[in-house]
Amino acid sequence: MPYSHAPRPSASASPAGPVDIRLVVTDMDGTLLDDDKKVPEGLWETLALLRERGVLFTPASGRQYATLAAEFAEVADGMVFIAENGTYVVRDGEELSSDPLAPGVVARVTEAVRRLTSDGVDVGAVVCGKRSAYVERADEAFLAEVGRYYVRHRVVEDVTAVDDDIIKVALFDFGSAEKTTAPALAPFARTHQVVVSGEHWVDVMNRTANKGAALRALQRELGITPAQTMVFGDYLNDLEMLDAADWSFAMANAHPEVVRRARHLAPSNNDNGVLRTVTRLLDL
Repeated sequence: MPYSHAPRPSASASPAGPVDIRLVVTDMDGTLLDDDKKVPEGLWETLALLRERGVLFTPASGRQYATLAAEFAEVADGMVFIAENGTYVVRDGEELSSDPLAPGVVARVTEAVRRLTSDGVDVGAVVCGKRSAYVERADEAFLAEVGRYYVRHRVVEDVTAVDDDIIKVALFDFGSAEKTTAPALAPFARTHQVVVSGEHWVDVMNRTANKGAALRALQRELGITPAQTMVFGDYLNDLEMLDAADWSFAMANAHPEVVRRARHLAPSNNDNGVLRTVTRLLDL
């Protein structure tokens, strides 16, 4: 069913009345972080103000939980992290929810990646477990990309043989993930989610797993409504999350489908769009 938009105000529009926000959820890459992967100026001061107001700030990312926890280490107490595109949700080191893949699925996706590689596609798989990420490629260029998002990773001989709960298989395509790797994984889309999460990344997860499902579960647990939730995103793996919030914002430079799906528009990630919007609407 096509999504029905509420009227989308400009980034500078003001709400008609006070905004009762209890939960702020933001994607990381292309949304909160600028294109150089740097946190915006004023982030830590804004998080302190949100905490004083009783507003929970939650990163929601395709990144590994260990990566997110390291990024927010100084302010992580009490924070909820929606990691691995919603397949793993953690608060204070305790798992709130997870959605592991069946071992057979991991093996089939891995075999598909190996076939792509043998056909000359420059792609590598990251098998994402709760404890660590696992890769078979050991070249410097690939490991540099893996290390950006998975600070805890290991090179192994066979990623299908690791002893861990696997929650996602992420593929890094040095070309276009949307044009090359994602179409090659189309058979898995009949039973699982195949989500393009960035220019070079595509993720395979259970059909039940996405950022939106994780967010809705968190809202139920905390007693927070969509009307009290503010969400920011820029790419296709953020779509379901945008649906879970009345205050859903696409970044100005987001994927066109994200702009269509969101109710509102924020300045770009390079213009500190998340913090500018949060501080204005919550009058911080």
